[in-house]
Amino acid sequence: MNIEIFSEWLRRQGYKIIHTASSYWYTAGPRVLQAYPYDWLIQPSEQELRDLTLGKGYFAVRYSAPFNDPDGMVSYHVILKNPYDMEILRPQARNGIRRGLENCQVERISCERMAKEGWNLQQDTLERQGRDGCMKQAEWERICLSAIDLPGFEMWAATAGGELAATIITARIDDTFYVPYAQCHRKSLCLHANNALFYTASRDMLARDGIKKIFFSLHSLDAPESVNDFKFRMGLAAKPVRQKIVFHPLVQPFANKFIQQQLNKWSMRDTNNSFVAKSEGMLRYYLQGKLPLAEQNWPACLNEYKAKVLGMQVVEQTHRDSYVRIDEGN
Repeated sequence: MNIEIFSEWLRRQGYKIIHTASSYWYTAGPRVLQAYPYDWLIQPSEQELRDLTLGKGYFAVRYSAPFNDPDGMVSYHVILKNPYDMEILRPQARNGIRRGLENCQVERISCERMAKEGWNLQQDTLERQGRDGCMKQAEWERICLSAIDLPGFEMWAATAGGELAATIITARIDDTFYVPYAQCHRKSLCLHANNALFYTASRDMLARDGIKKIFFSLHSLDAPESVNDFKFRMGLAAKPVRQKIVFHPLVQPFANKFIQQQLNKWSMRDTNNSFVAKSEGMLRYYLQGKLPLAEQNWPACLNEYKAKVLGMQVVEQTHRDSYVRIDEGN
């Protein structure tokens, strides 16, 4: 599968696609562009960014840059590379995988089944994360059905008693597998369905010829940071990057702390308003990215990397018991 096939999947969902010198972009929100593939670390020229904002009229663009970029918010990608097996995991993760494999069967399913039965899991997952207003059932069905007949897309599920307990959607682009969606119903958490699914599917994908890594997720704009705790307990790594938000020149005067605080209050009152939550997140990322490294709010999963970068003593992660690997490679 190549990038054009992934682009076709996005087009089928109704997104507009733009290809520039540095990357591909899709309309992730009203007049907002997101760069993809998500793991690409890019440094667009000033002219390229002006062409997207002033030239094409987009209010904001979002992308990931190398960590040594002079500005941008300290952020991370959640990834997984070989070697990956039970021996490298902590006892808690190994026990969870074994129990999950005892309770569930991990298998590939059809796009149609994911569209029909997977919505119940996706809806429940979003509710647990406090993001239940960010997707409707019709959108979920488009996501799944748009992958029909596109090579490189796979639907994975852990099933229990014939029902879906946990699912993921994966897509291969060249040497990387991407996991744009992962969901589990709360009633299946005690079955450790997620543990069985993540481990089995990851082992399968990393064993394929030519595969170098699995990209699981960006640092989310609106989800709590704890959304990735499970992934880190499962041995996934945090790759330090800079997340960049570039606003249209006419929008920049409103990109300030006061507006961000008002959006935050609005978002807390109207928890189902995904647009407000993501707008607040973009403005927060933008403002953080303008601060020196030492003054930014570093994600907890990068605490040890922060100590290394800033020359401080190792910072203890007293509020979580998960082990987070830091990936500093390419």
